[in-house]
Amino acid sequence: MASITEEQIHKFRQDGFLVLDQFFSSEVCEAMRAQIQKIIADMDVPPHCRTEFSTREDEQLQAQGSAEYFLTSGDKIRFFFEKGVFDGKGDFLVPKEKAVNKIGHALHAYNSTFKQITHSSDVQVLARKLGFENPVVVQSMYIFKQPGIGGEVTPHQDATFLHTEPLGRVIGLWIALENATLENGCLWFIPGSHTSGITRRMVRTPPGTIPCTKFVGSEQTYDNRQFIPVPVEKGGLILIHGEVVHKSELNLSEKSRHVYTFHIMEAKDTAWSPENWLQPTPELPFPSLYTQN
Repeated sequence: MASITEEQIHKFRQDGFLVLDQFFSSEVCEAMRAQIQKIIADMDVPPHCRTEFSTREDEQLQAQGSAEYFLTSGDKIRFFFEKGVFDGKGDFLVPKEKAVNKIGHALHAYNSTFKQITHSSDVQVLARKLGFENPVVVQSMYIFKQPGIGGEVTPHQDATFLHTEPLGRVIGLWIALENATLENGCLWFIPGSHTSGITRRMVRTPPGTIPCTKFVGSEQTYDNRQFIPVPVEKGGLILIHGEVVHKSELNLSEKSRHVYTFHIMEAKDTAWSPENWLQPTPELPFPSLYTQN
């Protein structure tokens, strides 16, 4: 890994995102991919848990928000699926390894490979150089962006879902396990968009309410011309500020775009919103980044 420079840190603060090429070796990327294949091979998902994943607001509230499966996945390894991969009975229409949209949200805690990589010395050094004093890992995801059917991720800010007081305490680390290209759905960003706060939040509704979450505030409309594509090669890492606006397009190519991503929060002098969908639990308090225990 090439260490981050002061110039790069300044660019991250300015743009709200930063590409660090060749952060992880090809061997580390392959180890993560091999591990996820084992997890999928052992996957036994009850039909009532076969939740389709979407980022369109109405579908999001219906498919995710009303599903306990999603709401209680913060301290578990669970499976979320692309649209159209099940028949009316909930059986797979495609091979199951081609059906998964993402696996979340606690790979970093319950799988030794992902735990080791999340807490790796390279990641810890990076966090220290970014000024994190007491970072904790709040969630992790493996995202597949399946060939031909990988859904778009509409423009959003991570802080809409992972809200803190004050803002600016959460960043995402997004690791390309394959080349992320214009063709297979690389990320797009609006540079500098992390400086204007957030316009909406997804919050929990009172216990027993359906749906289990709702959006408060207004969804902003963004000018597509403001977005710039950010392709990255296998092993590259993208730092993502919690308030930077980003998206990805449909994957209509014949190549997948596998990614491992996780979010860290500066826990010092920071309050995690009790209204966030994701909450630490007695079984899994947010673990410190600076330890593997």
